Amino acid sequence: MYESDGSVMVYWHALDSGDAAPVQAVFARGIASSDHFICVGTWSGRVLVFDIPAKGPNIVLSEELSGHPTSVTDIASKPAQEKDSMADIVTADDSGLLCIWRSGPEFKLLTRIPGFGAPCASVHLWQGIIAAGYGNGQVRLYEASTGTLHVQIDAHARAICALDLAPEVGKLLSAAEDTFVHIWKLSRSPESGCIEVEHCHGECVPNTQVCGARFCDPLGSSFAVTGYDLSEILRFSSV
Repeated sequence: MYESDGSVMVYWHALDSGDAAPVQAVFARGIASSDHFICVGTWSGRVLVFDIPAKGPNIVLSEELSGHPTSVTDIASKPAQEKDSMADIVTADDSGLLCIWRSGPEFKLLTRIPGFGAPCASVHLWQGIIAAGYGNGQVRLYEASTGTLHVQIDAHARAICALDLAPEVGKLLSAAEDTFVHIWKLSRSPESGCIEVEHCHGECVPNTQVCGARFCDPLGSSFAVTGYDLSEILRFSSV
Protein backbone atom coordinates (compact mmCIF):
# COMPACT_ATOMS: atom_id res chain seq x y z
CA MET A 1 0.00 0.00 0.00
CA TYR A 2 1.28 3.41 -1.02
CA GLU A 3 0.70 7.05 -0.30
CA SER A 4 -1.99 8.51 -2.55
CA ASP A 5 0.61 10.04 -4.87
CA GLY A 6 2.49 6.74 -5.14
CA SER A 7 5.69 8.20 -3.72
CA VAL A 8 6.13 6.03 -0.63
CA MET A 9 5.18 2.45 0.19
CA VAL A 10 3.65 2.51 3.67
CA TYR A 11 2.75 -1.17 4.13
CA TRP A 12 3.26 -4.60 2.61
CA HIS A 13 1.86 -8.02 3.41
CA ALA A 14 3.24 -11.40 2.31
CA LEU A 15 0.61 -14.03 1.49
CA ASP A 16 0.95 -17.23 3.48
CA SER A 17 0.99 -20.26 1.16
CA GLY A 18 0.11 -22.48 4.13
CA ASP A 19 -0.57 -26.05 3.05
CA ALA A 20 -1.01 -25.18 -0.62
CA ALA A 21 -0.13 -27.91 -3.11
CA PRO A 22 3.04 -27.34 -5.17
CA VAL A 23 0.93 -26.73 -8.29
CA GLN A 24 -1.37 -24.24 -6.52
CA ALA A 25 -0.90 -20.61 -7.52
CA VAL A 26 -0.75 -18.25 -4.54
CA PHE A 27 -2.28 -14.87 -5.37
CA ALA A 28 -4.46 -11.97 -4.26
CA ARG A 29 -7.51 -11.05 -6.36
CA GLY A 30 -10.27 -8.55 -5.66
CA ILE A 31 -9.96 -5.40 -3.55
CA ALA A 32 -12.44 -2.91 -2.11
CA SER A 33 -12.66 -0.41 0.73
CA SER A 34 -15.38 0.31 3.27
CA ASP A 35 -14.92 3.15 5.73
CA HIS A 36 -11.37 2.71 7.08
CA PHE A 37 -11.08 -0.95 6.05
CA ILE A 38 -9.53 -2.42 2.90
CA CYS A 39 -10.55 -5.96 1.93
CA VAL A 40 -8.36 -8.15 -0.28
CA GLY A 41 -9.36 -11.57 -1.65
CA THR A 42 -6.92 -14.48 -1.84
CA TRP A 43 -6.31 -17.80 -3.59
CA SER A 44 -7.45 -19.77 -0.53
CA GLY A 45 -10.89 -18.14 -0.37
CA ARG A 46 -10.00 -16.05 2.65
CA VAL A 47 -10.55 -12.30 2.61
CA LEU A 48 -7.90 -10.20 4.37
CA VAL A 49 -9.26 -7.13 6.19
CA PHE A 50 -6.77 -4.32 6.82
CA ASP A 51 -7.53 -1.50 9.24
CA ILE A 52 -6.24 1.82 7.88
CA PRO A 53 -5.66 4.64 10.40
CA ALA A 54 -6.70 8.18 9.57
CA LYS A 55 -3.07 9.28 9.93
CA GLY A 56 0.22 7.49 10.02
CA PRO A 57 1.46 4.17 8.61
CA ASN A 58 0.18 1.90 11.41
CA ILE A 59 -1.83 -0.38 9.11
CA VAL A 60 -2.75 -3.73 10.65
CA LEU A 61 -4.32 -6.97 9.43
CA SER A 62 -7.37 -6.92 11.68
CA GLU A 63 -9.32 -9.95 10.49
CA GLU A 64 -9.46 -12.84 8.00
CA LEU A 65 -12.90 -13.72 6.64
CA SER A 66 -13.47 -17.37 5.77
CA GLY A 67 -16.78 -17.51 3.90
CA HIS A 68 -15.48 -18.94 0.60
CA PRO A 69 -14.44 -22.54 -0.22
CA THR A 70 -12.64 -21.55 -3.46
CA SER A 71 -10.49 -18.66 -4.71
CA VAL A 72 -11.97 -15.18 -4.43
CA THR A 73 -12.58 -13.55 -7.82
CA ASP A 74 -13.86 -10.08 -6.95
CA ILE A 75 -14.92 -7.81 -4.08
CA ALA A 76 -17.27 -4.82 -4.20
CA SER A 77 -18.37 -2.19 -1.70
CA LYS A 78 -21.26 0.22 -1.77
CA PRO A 79 -20.45 3.66 -3.25
CA ALA A 80 -19.19 6.12 -0.63
CA GLN A 81 -22.03 8.59 -1.28
CA GLU A 82 -24.76 6.09 -0.44
CA LYS A 83 -26.50 6.24 2.92
CA ASP A 84 -25.75 3.65 5.57
CA SER A 85 -27.05 0.17 4.79
CA MET A 86 -26.79 -3.21 6.41
CA ALA A 87 -24.85 -4.78 3.53
CA ASP A 88 -21.79 -2.86 2.40
CA ILE A 89 -19.33 -5.52 1.15
CA VAL A 90 -19.90 -8.37 -1.35
CA THR A 91 -17.33 -11.05 -2.16
CA ALA A 92 -17.44 -13.59 -5.02
CA ASP A 93 -15.51 -16.75 -5.85
CA ASP A 94 -14.70 -19.31 -8.54
CA SER A 95 -17.70 -21.47 -7.63
CA GLY A 96 -20.11 -18.56 -8.16
CA LEU A 97 -20.82 -18.21 -4.43
CA LEU A 98 -21.50 -14.67 -3.18
CA CYS A 99 -21.04 -13.62 0.45
CA ILE A 100 -22.67 -10.44 1.75
CA TRP A 101 -21.02 -8.72 4.72
CA ARG A 102 -21.56 -5.84 7.09
CA SER A 103 -18.27 -4.13 7.88
CA GLY A 104 -17.23 -2.95 11.32
CA PRO A 105 -14.74 -3.72 14.09
CA GLU A 106 -15.82 -7.32 13.44
CA PHE A 107 -17.22 -8.12 10.00
CA LYS A 108 -20.53 -10.00 10.04
CA LEU A 109 -21.63 -12.43 7.34
CA LEU A 110 -25.25 -11.51 6.58
CA THR A 111 -26.12 -14.07 3.91
CA ARG A 112 -24.67 -16.36 1.25
CA ILE A 113 -25.97 -16.66 -2.30
CA PRO A 114 -25.13 -20.16 -3.62
CA GLY A 115 -23.40 -20.64 -6.95
CA PHE A 116 -24.95 -22.63 -9.81
CA GLY A 117 -21.93 -24.10 -11.62
CA ALA A 118 -20.49 -20.97 -13.21
CA PRO A 119 -17.74 -18.77 -11.71
CA CYS A 120 -18.61 -15.18 -10.83
CA ALA A 121 -16.01 -12.98 -12.51
CA SER A 122 -17.24 -9.57 -11.38
CA VAL A 123 -19.62 -8.14 -8.79
CA HIS A 124 -20.95 -4.66 -7.91
CA LEU A 125 -23.14 -3.20 -5.17
CA TRP A 126 -25.48 -0.24 -5.74
CA GLN A 127 -28.47 1.00 -3.73
CA GLY A 128 -29.10 -2.38 -2.15
CA ILE A 129 -28.73 -4.21 -5.47
CA ILE A 130 -26.00 -6.77 -6.15
CA ALA A 131 -25.04 -7.10 -9.82
CA ALA A 132 -23.01 -10.22 -10.62
CA GLY A 133 -21.53 -11.36 -13.94
CA TYR A 134 -20.88 -15.06 -14.56
CA GLY A 135 -18.85 -17.39 -16.73
CA ASN A 136 -21.96 -18.56 -18.59
CA GLY A 137 -22.65 -15.03 -19.88
CA GLN A 138 -25.43 -14.25 -17.42
CA VAL A 139 -25.89 -11.09 -15.39
CA ARG A 140 -27.90 -11.65 -12.21
CA LEU A 141 -29.35 -8.98 -9.93
CA TYR A 142 -29.99 -9.80 -6.28
CA GLU A 143 -31.47 -8.02 -3.30
CA ALA A 144 -28.49 -7.33 -1.04
CA SER A 145 -30.46 -7.51 2.20
CA THR A 146 -31.93 -10.97 1.54
CA GLY A 147 -29.99 -12.53 -1.35
CA THR A 148 -33.22 -12.89 -3.34
CA LEU A 149 -32.75 -13.21 -7.12
CA HIS A 150 -34.80 -10.52 -8.90
CA VAL A 151 -33.49 -10.47 -12.47
CA GLN A 152 -31.57 -12.94 -14.64
CA ILE A 153 -30.27 -11.67 -17.99
CA ASP A 154 -28.74 -13.89 -20.68
CA ALA A 155 -26.54 -10.96 -21.58
CA HIS A 156 -23.65 -12.58 -23.48
CA ALA A 157 -22.80 -15.65 -25.54
CA ARG A 158 -19.48 -16.20 -23.74
CA ALA A 159 -17.97 -15.61 -20.32
CA ILE A 160 -18.37 -12.17 -18.77
CA CYS A 161 -15.01 -10.63 -17.89
CA ALA A 162 -16.06 -7.28 -16.40
CA LEU A 163 -18.93 -5.34 -14.89
CA ASP A 164 -18.96 -1.68 -13.94
CA LEU A 165 -21.51 0.72 -12.48
CA ALA A 166 -22.02 4.44 -13.01
CA PRO A 167 -23.31 5.19 -9.48
CA GLU A 168 -24.91 8.58 -10.15
CA VAL A 169 -27.33 7.22 -12.76
CA GLY A 170 -27.49 3.46 -12.13
CA LYS A 171 -26.03 2.39 -15.46
CA LEU A 172 -24.48 -1.09 -15.54
CA LEU A 173 -21.82 -2.08 -18.06
CA SER A 174 -21.16 -5.72 -18.95
CA ALA A 175 -18.30 -6.90 -21.15
CA ALA A 176 -17.57 -10.44 -22.31
CA GLU A 177 -15.36 -12.62 -24.45
CA ASP A 178 -18.04 -12.59 -27.19
CA THR A 179 -16.65 -9.15 -28.32
CA PHE A 180 -19.70 -7.28 -27.00
CA VAL A 181 -20.15 -4.57 -24.41
CA HIS A 182 -23.69 -3.85 -23.21
CA ILE A 183 -25.07 -0.94 -21.19
CA TRP A 184 -28.07 -1.49 -18.91
CA LYS A 185 -30.12 0.92 -16.79
CA LEU A 186 -31.03 -0.26 -13.29
CA SER A 187 -33.90 1.18 -11.26
CA ARG A 188 -36.52 0.28 -8.69
CA SER A 189 -40.25 0.37 -9.28
CA PRO A 190 -41.78 3.14 -7.11
CA GLU A 191 -44.86 0.98 -6.53
CA SER A 192 -43.42 -2.47 -5.78
CA GLY A 193 -39.77 -1.73 -5.04
CA CYS A 194 -38.77 -4.47 -7.49
CA ILE A 195 -35.56 -4.13 -9.51
CA GLU A 196 -36.12 -3.16 -13.14
CA VAL A 197 -33.65 -3.32 -16.05
CA GLU A 198 -33.61 -1.57 -19.41
CA HIS A 199 -31.12 -2.32 -22.19
CA CYS A 200 -29.62 0.99 -23.37
CA HIS A 201 -26.81 0.14 -25.77
CA GLY A 202 -24.76 -2.68 -27.27
CA GLU A 203 -21.34 -2.26 -28.85
CA CYS A 204 -19.35 -4.86 -30.79
CA VAL A 205 -15.56 -4.59 -30.66
CA PRO A 206 -14.66 -6.57 -33.81
CA ASN A 207 -11.92 -9.21 -33.76
CA THR A 208 -11.23 -8.56 -30.08
CA GLN A 209 -11.53 -10.97 -27.18
CA VAL A 210 -12.59 -8.36 -24.64
CA CYS A 211 -10.92 -8.80 -21.25
CA GLY A 212 -11.69 -5.51 -19.47
CA ALA A 213 -14.05 -2.55 -19.61
CA ARG A 214 -15.28 0.23 -17.36
CA PHE A 215 -17.03 3.59 -17.37
CA CYS A 216 -14.84 6.69 -17.62
CA ASP A 217 -17.10 8.91 -15.49
CA PRO A 218 -19.78 8.51 -12.78
CA LEU A 219 -22.55 9.47 -15.22
CA GLY A 220 -21.68 6.64 -17.59
CA SER A 221 -21.41 8.92 -20.63
CA SER A 222 -18.31 7.10 -21.91
CA PHE A 223 -16.56 3.78 -21.38
CA ALA A 224 -13.19 2.20 -22.18
CA VAL A 225 -12.48 -1.33 -23.43
CA THR A 226 -9.40 -3.45 -23.99
CA GLY A 227 -8.75 -7.04 -25.08
CA TYR A 228 -6.25 -9.87 -25.00
CA ASP A 229 -3.12 -9.07 -27.06
CA LEU A 230 -4.48 -5.57 -27.68
CA SER A 231 -1.98 -2.79 -27.05
CA GLU A 232 -4.66 -0.10 -27.02
CA ILE A 233 -7.50 1.09 -24.80
CA LEU A 234 -10.56 1.93 -26.90
CA ARG A 235 -12.86 4.70 -25.64
CA PHE A 236 -16.51 5.05 -26.63
CA SER A 237 -18.67 8.04 -25.77
CA SER A 238 -22.28 9.10 -26.26
CA VAL A 239 -23.01 11.87 -28.77
